[in-house]
Amino acid sequence: MAAVLEVIWHGLRDSFLMAWEVWWALVLGFAISGIVQAWVPRARIERAMSGSGPKPVALATGLGAASSSCSYAAIAIAKSLFQKGASAASAMAFQFASTNLVWELGLVLWLLIGWQFTLAEYVGGIVMVVLMAVLLRAFVSPRLEAQARDHARQAATGHQHYPAGEELGWRERLTSVSAWSDVAHNFRGDWQMIYKEVTVGFLLAGFIAQLGNGFFQSLFVSSAPAPLPTIENVILGPIIAVLSFVCSVGNVPLAAVLWSGGISFAGVLAFLFADLVVLPIVAIYRKYYGTRFALRIVALMFLTMMLAALIVDGLFSAAGLIPTGPRPSRDGIFGTIAVNYKLALNLLGVVIFTALFWLTARRGSTDPVCGMKVDRAKALRTEFAGETFYFCSTHCLHAYELERAGAEERAEVRLSSGHPA
Repeated sequence: MAAVLEVIWHGLRDSFLMAWEVWWALVLGFAISGIVQAWVPRARIERAMSGSGPKPVALATGLGAASSSCSYAAIAIAKSLFQKGASAASAMAFQFASTNLVWELGLVLWLLIGWQFTLAEYVGGIVMVVLMAVLLRAFVSPRLEAQARDHARQAATGHQHYPAGEELGWRERLTSVSAWSDVAHNFRGDWQMIYKEVTVGFLLAGFIAQLGNGFFQSLFVSSAPAPLPTIENVILGPIIAVLSFVCSVGNVPLAAVLWSGGISFAGVLAFLFADLVVLPIVAIYRKYYGTRFALRIVALMFLTMMLAALIVDGLFSAAGLIPTGPRPSRDGIFGTIAVNYKLALNLLGVVIFTALFWLTARRGSTDPVCGMKVDRAKALRTEFAGETFYFCSTHCLHAYELERAGAEERAEVRLSSGHPA
């Protein structure tokens, strides 16, 4: 029992220390994402993404890079774009970019395992978009794409987190409480969508680290002739990602542990790229687009992720950018708490986090359907029994109205049957 308690303690401690290493970067990344979502007009870009060809794919990539890093939000927005006429290539480019080219992911990677991984993540994200656009027709015919679009239009839309924002000049935005409220609500909305993923990612990393390097050395091929170890690691990386059920920024702590344990550079990249094929997300693809289309795009994604990891590994190897020498130790990855610049940055992160959440508490109200915090001055609203309710979207408003209508109908049935309770 004492040994079990010690493992639990060390796992929790290491999870906290890793979170301490990157707290300020997470806050800064989500704050920048909130600013971009609130202050960069998106409607015009969405209209320009209709149709096929390099330009819509490039626009989708840019829009994805400016969006939230939440994988679940990315696939919901991509479905909406696909319904409105964006090609499958554009929708998938948006997904790849929003989970591989965002600020917070790069910052956390840089802090935990080095700038080379940040650069490789960004280069790999672009390579994946190009590969996907080139290979798409080998997996999805125009007829199947049309069928998937019809299926998506008929599928239940579900909740989608719509960025808060209004049209203002840049000078007005910087001095407007209303504009900063938009940033704060996007910031809070992103945290609400992804905090479970991030928490699970840190906990997994902390406890898996207790397995020791011997476990990883037996898991990854390292002594076979080249390029067999790299190929095995590139195949194994996505499989670990699928089994871990963690995606987006939550993947990074576990990637750091895998790198420390002996997986290759390409294996780490393949693991990071695979956040869009975890099992819960595959089930959502099936719901949105139908089984045939879902299976084909998942197969395409797997191939694209592995090829991109191998290509980037080859490019970085030729340029001498792959880290060499001893891998970071457990202490190096998880860090320590000390009076240094990191303490100051983390305290600044607490100040920014608290200020933005306070602004949402001051100006916001909770959507009774999805639980999102919305700005009362700009949200959709309805009156019921003398009370005002606020909603993030028409979907949540309609869902609330249907629930109220059903409740009133059930109450009338009970009264007419002589059972008022």
